[in-house]
Amino acid sequence: MKYVVDTSVLVGSGVTKEIEAGKLGDNVEVIIPQVVLAEIEYQANMAKATGFHGLEELKKLRQLEKEGKLKVLIVGERPTLQQVRLAPGGELDNLIRREAEKHSATLLTSDIIQAAMCEAEGIKVILLREEKKERRKIQDYFFEDSLSIHLKEDVPPMTKRGTPGDWKLEKISEKPITRKELEELVAQIIEEAKSTPRSFIEIDEEGATVVQLREYRIAITRPPFSERMEITAVRPLLKVTLDDYAPSEKLKRRLREEAEGILIAGRPGAGKSTFASALAEFYQKQGKIVKTLEKPRDLQVSPEITQYTALRGDMERTADVLLLVRPDYCIYDELRKTKDFQVFADLRFAGVGLVGVVHASKPIDAIQRFIGRVELGLICRIVDTVIFIEDGKVEQVLSLNMTVKVPTGMTEADLARPVIEVRDFETEELQYEIYTFGEQTVVVPILRHVRRSSRRKIEEKEVKAPVDVEVRKKHVVLSFPEEYAGMNVDVYADEKYLFTLRVNEAGKIKLRRNTSYGEIILKEIEEGKRVSCKIR
Repeated sequence: MKYVVDTSVLVGSGVTKEIEAGKLGDNVEVIIPQVVLAEIEYQANMAKATGFHGLEELKKLRQLEKEGKLKVLIVGERPTLQQVRLAPGGELDNLIRREAEKHSATLLTSDIIQAAMCEAEGIKVILLREEKKERRKIQDYFFEDSLSIHLKEDVPPMTKRGTPGDWKLEKISEKPITRKELEELVAQIIEEAKSTPRSFIEIDEEGATVVQLREYRIAITRPPFSERMEITAVRPLLKVTLDDYAPSEKLKRRLREEAEGILIAGRPGAGKSTFASALAEFYQKQGKIVKTLEKPRDLQVSPEITQYTALRGDMERTADVLLLVRPDYCIYDELRKTKDFQVFADLRFAGVGLVGVVHASKPIDAIQRFIGRVELGLICRIVDTVIFIEDGKVEQVLSLNMTVKVPTGMTEADLARPVIEVRDFETEELQYEIYTFGEQTVVVPILRHVRRSSRRKIEEKEVKAPVDVEVRKKHVVLSFPEEYAGMNVDVYADEKYLFTLRVNEAGKIKLRRNTSYGEIILKEIEEGKRVSCKIR
């Protein structure tokens, strides 16, 4: 009985089990094409889990040959590893079918497409399926309240238990986990990922494999990428809705009617993806077409929301397809590389409502990650709202607006320039100003340089700030008590708002008469208007 094996049955450990069970008959001759050996060697050199499984299966075949249970024959020409790497999809499978045809042998495969092609070409084929058996799965390591598990070679297995922001690391057992146990888990994960709906092998690189197994995101690392083999699996503990975050009606109205360039920011593990999933569901229930861009795909969303990943490893290609399906909103999880920010910007300019997920230790850091990647004047057209998540809660919401003004702390009117104002969305208090100064782009926090005791006295008074107005030969000078130094004030003529400026450290605001600010306030004074100021 002659059998040609392809790569899929070797990496899936299916051949030796069939032989040992006597299912392939007596006097078995296993024919291994050189192209199969080259594929397995390439995968092993790239430190892919599939390559190591294939090598173990080849060793078992040689051992069975020594025991007289079969004969192994290697045939065909050996391609170079470079040829294997660059071979178009399906070409290597075709070479394997030609060997089966040449030797009048039955092809053993676990690949459904390979089996279908054999049937179409009239080549005898057996499609091997992995028999289900009871063995420990990656899911078995999770407790009901486990956020993630951490399995490392020669180290006791660990788990994070609790909720985002309130968890503790515990040992699952005192016994260190072995390399063999990890290899068996990896085999189970890969087999299940290939046969289970909503499961994918997202990344398979040298020393690193990332698998999305339904709701579990699993990262597998091995030498040389990591010094020892390790498996880290993460799962969302619960699925929430936007109402679970108790957003204000003001915020819900903005999300529903105004916000189209949203950033969800926070530290790793803060609950950003959980909030993004809730926001995706919020838009879907508003009757919007919602899609996601993820690598890996791990957002927990309803079936109505389609989840896309990087097309041929490139999110820009995915964006090209995305525009053809005309979504109303897209969740981009997550923004890290410059290319991600550029794709995000391109989609916003195309009119797509976007929600981006980005790592940041402070809300302003999420905005700063756009600086240098896109022009400053375009940031407000790309991002209008930043939602900062901490410990699974909405900690702060920022809004962005572009205006032309004299930056806070400057008093000369001819220093006016385009300024991005970053305000606390709920209180509308100015938090930061972003503008160019010389050739630099600066992000300036708006600080109130007032002693606490002075601030307390000011806050106990009316919001109006006492001010003396003096018209000089070249300047109009607004003078304040010293405790107002460093504060922002709104300037009014009677009840008419004029502008907002910052009191300098000497307690004054000096405006040149020949600038736009000086001309405005002089005109109001000449008309007999009373100049007053209010604390900003």
